[in-house]
Amino acid sequence: MSFYDRPQYAVKKRVLVTGGAGFIGSHLCARLLEQGHQVLCVDNFFTGTRTNIAPLLGHPEFEVLRHDVTFPLFVEVDEIYNLACPASPVHYQFDPVQTTKTSVVGAINMLGLAKRLRIPILQASTSEVYGDPTVHPQVESYWGNVNPIGPRSCYDEGKRCAETLFFDYHRQHNLAIKVIRIFNTYGPHMHPHDGRVVSNFIVQALRGQDITIYGDGQQTRSFCYVDDLVRGMMAMMASPADFVGPVNLGNPGEFTMLELAQQVIELTGSSSKLVYRPLPQDDPRQRKPDITLAKSALDWDVSVQLRQGLSSTIDYFRTVVAEIDARSEASL
Repeated sequence: MSFYDRPQYAVKKRVLVTGGAGFIGSHLCARLLEQGHQVLCVDNFFTGTRTNIAPLLGHPEFEVLRHDVTFPLFVEVDEIYNLACPASPVHYQFDPVQTTKTSVVGAINMLGLAKRLRIPILQASTSEVYGDPTVHPQVESYWGNVNPIGPRSCYDEGKRCAETLFFDYHRQHNLAIKVIRIFNTYGPHMHPHDGRVVSNFIVQALRGQDITIYGDGQQTRSFCYVDDLVRGMMAMMASPADFVGPVNLGNPGEFTMLELAQQVIELTGSSSKLVYRPLPQDDPRQRKPDITLAKSALDWDVSVQLRQGLSSTIDYFRTVVAEIDARSEASL
């Protein structure tokens, strides 16, 4: 009996979340538990941390398994959220071969598990599949403008290949898939040294350091608060079986790096100054999702605007930075 044949009202689902100790994964695990499901969190703890899932460890329906998805996994679950992969340039460029293997071999292993169990599987893809876009805002039908041999390619092309695998498993094996493309997301549990612009700016501002702007600061991004994203992911998993995506999930509000830096300085009350550095290779100039499809198919939209989300994220980082700095001083 497949997942879709079971009486939904009677099912308490056992959900596998790969990358469950990561920034987004930990929030997803918490939300699934809140809804009464059992959660199996799988992570190799390369970028995920036990701190992120510490509040969940005593929950009777929560289980953690240290495992690398590049190796097969044999468990019994009702659905899979595949989030496993380093997602920031600092982390995914540290070991680019392993990053590609995580996206591609990891997808093959998780798709194989879903095929054996005949259960739905959601792929957390990325707006990076659009590369440095020539279409703005980005719609799901746009094929992208990606450098296949650049320093970001391990992530960009790995995620593109994973999407290919998902759709081929769907066409060839009639597998129930869901594919979302995640745009810049921020919030509590971000790694303080992940190299992402929101965490970089906040940590630098809280420490009174110069805020690093790459390029002229006019490149744009959209920033989605993690609670909104998780709500969209779960709406996608719950959507009708014939809706497979891909679907963009992100905040269509567009901000330049300078605008973001100014908001962070204001909200932290920092005296930090701006300094400019060369733009990294293949860094996109524009990034903004068209979420028309998510609105119509999932009845999903963002509810947390940037200023509100930044305030919550700054509160989180105040504690994190204070703890890191205290440990650093104690070790001197």
